[in-house]
Amino acid sequence: MREIVNRKARHDYEILETYEAGLELKGSEVKSIRMGSANLKDSYAEIKNGEVWVNNFHISPYKFASKHTNHDPYRKKKLLLHKYQIRKLIGKVKEKGLTLIPLRVYSKNGRIKMELALAKGKKLYDKRKDIKERDLAREAERELARFK
Repeated sequence: MREIVNRKARHDYEILETYEAGLELKGSEVKSIRMGSANLKDSYAEIKNGEVWVNNFHISPYKFASKHTNHDPYRKKKLLLHKYQIRKLIGKVKEKGLTLIPLRVYSKNGRIKMELALAKGKKLYDKRKDIKERDLAREAERELARFK
């Protein structure tokens, strides 16, 4: 199985904490994810009635399933976390104005897992600063490699 990564998340958000959550999926969704037919772009998680749901997580319909048994690509998926983790997340999201962002989806011991991040949105000047630091580090590595 290929790992599905939300590349834009680390660029747009400052990651404070990460959690590993299980996903409640249908069979055709699991098969599509294992084929790598999923996209985390613009996805986010929210807490409703003590449960965590992920929105805008696109899982393409499984092409070998019949049309009446296939799933809706954009349906909300329930995340499986411990109650104490959900309570902790509720407090932080309400109190500090943080958000929950999926970072990646992967397989672990035959189960599909999602890495969920408690994140704070970056301002434009923070993004520019990160790009500048990355470019300086890259140039320093090139200089060191040149003298070796």
